[in-house]
Amino acid sequence: MTVKNAFYAQSGGVTAVINASACGVIETARRFPGRIGKVYAGRNGIVGALTEDLIDTSKESQQAIAALRHTPGAAFGSCRYKLKGLEENRAEYERLIEVFKAHEIGYFFYNGGNDSADTCHKISQLSEALGYPIRAVHIPKTVDNDLPITDNCPGFGSAAKYVALSTLEASLDVASMCATSTKVFVFEVMGRHAGWIAAAGGLASTEGLPVPIVILFPEIPFNQRSFLDRVRETVSAHGYCSVVVSEGVRNPEGGFLADAGYKDAFGHTQLGGVAPVVARMIYTELGFRCHWAVADYLQRSARHIASQTDMEQAYGVGKAAVEMAVSGENAIMPIIVRKSDDPYQWTIESAPLDKIANVEKKMPRDFIADDGYGITEACRRYLRPLTFGEAYPPYQKGIPGYVRLENRPVARKLNTPFEIAAGQK
Repeated sequence: MTVKNAFYAQSGGVTAVINASACGVIETARRFPGRIGKVYAGRNGIVGALTEDLIDTSKESQQAIAALRHTPGAAFGSCRYKLKGLEENRAEYERLIEVFKAHEIGYFFYNGGNDSADTCHKISQLSEALGYPIRAVHIPKTVDNDLPITDNCPGFGSAAKYVALSTLEASLDVASMCATSTKVFVFEVMGRHAGWIAAAGGLASTEGLPVPIVILFPEIPFNQRSFLDRVRETVSAHGYCSVVVSEGVRNPEGGFLADAGYKDAFGHTQLGGVAPVVARMIYTELGFRCHWAVADYLQRSARHIASQTDMEQAYGVGKAAVEMAVSGENAIMPIIVRKSDDPYQWTIESAPLDKIANVEKKMPRDFIADDGYGITEACRRYLRPLTFGEAYPPYQKGIPGYVRLENRPVARKLNTPFEIAAGQK
């Protein structure tokens, strides 16, 4: 393969370390001048490719690219845009080829979660279906930790650390006031179908400092009577408790407790706040005064307390993606392989996208306590190393010194605009 440019884009909900993956891609690509020309980033994900709105990362200094390691958000903008199948919308794929040809793009790096893996897999099939040579590599990212095959997903470790610390600190606050005031704190975290983030709340309780925590997982059907009994018993024994609830908790009939009644651009049910629903239930049925909070964007953007392990893995998969593509691999994703728990050791290998796209990894039942309200020691062994280390950003006058790239546009070469499908904007 002669020298070709690369396209990199970020997709879906961002993480505290997705920009570390971008850093890994760009810095590594710059070490292959004989194979990769420039790295063009898509402004707002795959939408940037469809609309020919590309960013020339070669215009950014080494210092600015290096600063992406400690900057949250998505440096080039993200999106929720799902490509349909080739048969359903051939125009999108023909448009992508038109843009790739115009800008001599031969490498495609898509940084995202489940739906992004599906998009990347479809792009990898362009060579065979439409006769355009391109090497497509999916770079894993998701706080939900629900991609298959890989031991864990970059972005999850930092979200897990944030949730564990927030659960601990809020629990100590409630413990201080429970004699005369609030007795239950309800903390809502992300996780539509998988309870990995909720499980991280269980790390707040340790042998040295135990705190009473009740966890509600999407994998365990919600039983109101059982749950209320558990809360009553816990408050009776300890004077207070914290409830960590995943946004995707379902009732016995399979419906979300917090179904907001509409869907996002990926077709997923948009969830409302389950925390106030649970808090109201506790107050109404048990009479316990409750406070509740929704972690929402905070859990995925808290770069100030990111996990060092997570940051290193996010950079590592970005770096590996380029190395794998240059070596000739296509339609694959760099995966994290755990070698041991203690000491924690890991390496990066690759897995085929046809085994990853549209597959969701849920919590193993043996990671959830028998009663369904806590985590097991096996789960703790799995979770702990992912939260290890503090990758603090540099601070300036008390505020993190994050970077904002110039994001200079690449001159358009096509005269044919492309209209984004209705409902996808």
